[in-house]
Amino acid sequence: MILTKAQYDEIAQCLVSVPPTRQSLRKLKQRFPSQSQATLLSIFSQEYQKHIKRTHAKHHTSEAIESYYQRYLNGVAKNGAAPVLLDLANEVDYAPSLMARLILERFLQEHEETPPSKSVINSMLRDPSQIPDGVLANQVYQCIVNDCCYGPLVDCIKHAIGHEHEVMLRDMLLEKNLSFLDEDQLRAKGYDKTPDFILQVPVVMLCPLAVEGHIIHWIESKASFGDECSHHAYLHDQFWSYWNRFGPGLVIYWYGFIQELDCNRERGILLKACFPTNIVTLCHSVA
Repeated sequence: MILTKAQYDEIAQCLVSVPPTRQSLRKLKQRFPSQSQATLLSIFSQEYQKHIKRTHAKHHTSEAIESYYQRYLNGVAKNGAAPVLLDLANEVDYAPSLMARLILERFLQEHEETPPSKSVINSMLRDPSQIPDGVLANQVYQCIVNDCCYGPLVDCIKHAIGHEHEVMLRDMLLEKNLSFLDEDQLRAKGYDKTPDFILQVPVVMLCPLAVEGHIIHWIESKASFGDECSHHAYLHDQFWSYWNRFGPGLVIYWYGFIQELDCNRERGILLKACFPTNIVTLCHSVA
């Protein structure tokens, strides 16, 4: 789904001060019924992450952490089964999984002889049964499963979706009888920054594609919506590096992108929201 900047801004404006809940996502779908659920979820998640980055510091002051911890202790003392941490996160407009991390770190600092390592914290968030306090373990679990944008559960889902779309793209390339090297093969050859697929045929034969009159040598799969913030970061960190090393290429944002961002075609980076059907194979020998 390709949106104009104005269409994207209208959706983003509706997300101001909206909590990151499934109910909010359902309301967003009702407000924009022509947009796909996947596109809206991607925009929803990206906009909320921007908000969290803007407000992150105020939640990490020692005063804020101590205040949250005391409110947690008072809450579970009254009713340990109530979603105390989840309600607190929603009240102060902070991601539930990040609130769970804050309180867990504070709890372990108080009850362990040595400060907890990051790996220990991450392991407990992935598996709250490791937390040495049953009430806190349940509170953390409630935060993890009710967080739409952060946390180990969301990370696993995003990783699985990204892999699924890479496999789907691989199948499409094979269906078109296009020869390619994937990311793992390229890294085995010593490349550090690599796109998902380099297009080529065996034995010193390159096989770029002509897409809408533009030749491409590589394809990058992104199982997300391409907004200004993420796309500019990808350009800086990935796409221009690919262009410098491999030539012009294609980026597929499977959940759509802002139309105005597709402005580097003449420089060698094309954007699409799906695998192109109007492709022409241009084979030539390499001396």
